[in-house]
Amino acid sequence: MSSSTDNTADIPAASPDAAAAGDMAVIARQAIVDANRAVFGYELFDRSTAHDAHTAASDAALLFNALSYGGAEALVGKLTVFINCTHESLAGGHLELIHPDKVVLEVPTLPDGATPEAIAACLDIFSELKTRGFRLAFDQQVLRRPYASWVPMAAFIKLDMAAFKPELAGPLVQFARTYSQAEIVAEKVETAEQFQRMADLGVKLFQGYWFAKPSLVQAKTIRPSQATIIQLINLVRRQGSTAEIEELLKRDPTLSFNLLRFINSSGFGLQCEITSFRHAVMILGLKKLFRWAALLLTTSRAGGSPPAVGTMAVVRGRLMELLALELLPAEDCDNAFVVGVFSMLDTMLGMPLDKALNSVALPESVVDALLHDRGIFAPFLALAKACESGDEAAFAHNAEQLQLSNHQVNWAHLQALAWADSLGGE
Repeated sequence: MSSSTDNTADIPAASPDAAAAGDMAVIARQAIVDANRAVFGYELFDRSTAHDAHTAASDAALLFNALSYGGAEALVGKLTVFINCTHESLAGGHLELIHPDKVVLEVPTLPDGATPEAIAACLDIFSELKTRGFRLAFDQQVLRRPYASWVPMAAFIKLDMAAFKPELAGPLVQFARTYSQAEIVAEKVETAEQFQRMADLGVKLFQGYWFAKPSLVQAKTIRPSQATIIQLINLVRRQGSTAEIEELLKRDPTLSFNLLRFINSSGFGLQCEITSFRHAVMILGLKKLFRWAALLLTTSRAGGSPPAVGTMAVVRGRLMELLALELLPAEDCDNAFVVGVFSMLDTMLGMPLDKALNSVALPESVVDALLHDRGIFAPFLALAKACESGDEAAFAHNAEQLQLSNHQVNWAHLQALAWADSLGGE
């Protein structure tokens, strides 16, 4: 592991309650700044559990949580993310899910005693990652003679101020500049003297306690049940149609919410917002959808969110969709379903609905119904809620507003209940 990961020793772990609940993505970030203390990027550390081993799986989970659950905007904004990697994780499919412009992969040197053949074998992976647009960072161990072939691959070389004597700073910086085009980062900078020494040598980027200690960013997660994710994986593996995949997404509000939030994160690199399940599936394609579902499975819990909440949300969405079919164009019926399903995100996430909706892209008409009780979907939502509560006055008022008969509404409600019930039996 690169020396930068030693910074984790003093990073606070997640609170026991959050860790026990299993519903918090807890990520520590430490700023990498320029000489004027403007933030260039953040190095991220997974703190969801205390001091777990650094593995390929944990690399994937950290990146996945940072870009999905954490909400990349809240975590890093438009800045660069530095992620420590094992050599195994560099070949991982999770890297296919992110836009390479957003991420710097921090790569450790190999364990002592590594053969020249093992060192040379890494070059093919590095070359492929660079071709795909990823930038690589190494620590000062890469400046040792056995790793001479790695040095030209570096976009960043991190010099650990605790790992060499002050008088070696100049030669190390000069050597790195002579044999690479890498930007040098002075890390573990803890004093003004260390900062000034490296700044005088022309170093432009800094990381360490003298600038900022790592801080925690906690994000509420909403995790689908493993059973539903496995259904999605199986559907993708047998190359199910877009319509079949969309149907599964519509059955589980937690699954669809995660997909829309992920595909619209800055890490995915799209220039436009994706607001429909079908569009999301088409944009991702089966290969990336499989990668996403597999990663989601590794970070999910056996139970998922409370079943009753998810079932009620699905019934509400299906009821609104069936009622909309009587009155609205087909594309609006899809959005009616989304309104119903996402109208219970506040309960699922344990946060105000407006805050929950900040992390997912939705059409304005959907947001108007959910947050402002207005627009074409508002009376459908009010009617669906009246069906659940048994409020006869509200039922009569909203059914009349939509010019729907009691029979039409009751029949649609029964169909929605039966549909939701059939999903649970798969």
